[in-house]
Amino acid sequence: MSDEYLKSASGDMAKGIDQLKRDLVGVRTGRATPALIEHLPVEVASYGSTMQMKELGGITAPDARLIVVNPWDKGTIKDIERAIAVSGMGFNPQSDGQIVRIPIPALTGERRQQLVKVVKQHAEDAKVRVRGVRREYKELLESAEADGELTEDQLKKALEKLQTETDSHVKLVDEVCARKEKEILDV
Repeated sequence: MSDEYLKSASGDMAKGIDQLKRDLVGVRTGRATPALIEHLPVEVASYGSTMQMKELGGITAPDARLIVVNPWDKGTIKDIERAIAVSGMGFNPQSDGQIVRIPIPALTGERRQQLVKVVKQHAEDAKVRVRGVRREYKELLESAEADGELTEDQLKKALEKLQTETDSHVKLVDEVCARKEKEILDV
């Protein structure tokens, strides 16, 4: 019984790590990648709704300093430009009426430090998610012990394993973030 809980807890903690990795993809490293803008919300006036950038056109990075958006509906170009300009990412989109070019400026030392702080905040959020999973499963295990499904010794061993699993996932969060920080700080 406790093994099922631990396996499930490990899976839930891994989901937190996966979310962290998705969050970090959008953090700029100085190289152009479609992931930087594909999840940006775009208020599309002609459709009367908000859509993600990737739903409005093809996004490519032909070189390390340029992202190109080729909208399927050319009427959305102004909406795409506006969404990129107000995103707070420091991009200045340029359009020729057919495609939107987004030059990626080089990162300054100050901007790199700001991005490292963003990465650390994402890491802290991921750790909170992992610890929340630990707390949830700790309560489930204690409840199982109270209901007579586990003995006191089984509970103690299960809680030790749960803590070990939590520690390994927290360490993994630190490793993922350290790699991203190195990527940002490499000039």
